[in-house]
Amino acid sequence: MGLAKLKTKISVEDYLAGEKTSPVKYEYVHGEVYAMAGTSDNHNRIVGNIYAGLLNRLRNSTCEPFMGDIKVRVSPHVYYYPDVLVSCEQNPESPYFRSEPILIAEIVSPSTQEIDRREKLLFYQQMPSVQEYVVIEQQKMLVEIHRRQADGRWITYYFNENADEEVEFQSVELTMTLGKIYQRVKFENSLKIV
Repeated sequence: MGLAKLKTKISVEDYLAGEKTSPVKYEYVHGEVYAMAGTSDNHNRIVGNIYAGLLNRLRNSTCEPFMGDIKVRVSPHVYYYPDVLVSCEQNPESPYFRSEPILIAEIVSPSTQEIDRREKLLFYQQMPSVQEYVVIEQQKMLVEIHRRQADGRWITYYFNENADEEVEFQSVELTMTLGKIYQRVKFENSLKIV
């Protein structure tokens, strides 16, 4: 979810050092940094709902969910802040990022959907560890899961029928209904999921 690009290219080392003290989060793509935009209450509700489901499911697992403030190192020159990620790394290279996530989720807004659905999708699909990339709308009830198949191909699954429809996150063996994912979300057309 990028906002403004700074004009000067910086090194990865300077970026990582600056992120430890910066009050603003930045994503890094080949020397260019992009400030992260603020999020809405609905965005935070969805992130919280997904994170809570993952935290409960993975409580006794070696895999661990993170939200918002842990970066993903996509490559030596690309770092993103996904909304939610799950990593099973036992000895991560850094406490500030993960390099081998198995599940990544982004909650999109009108200003970020192009980057989330195209740029990030392509980058995440190149990471061998990623099994699922989840894109979740906050303006309407729609979840899309891009899932790696055994032969390496990717298939996209869409969930948007009703609050009782079950969404399966195969990488972590978790099933949540759309109603649980969108619990307390208030859509502009007054549809409310309780």
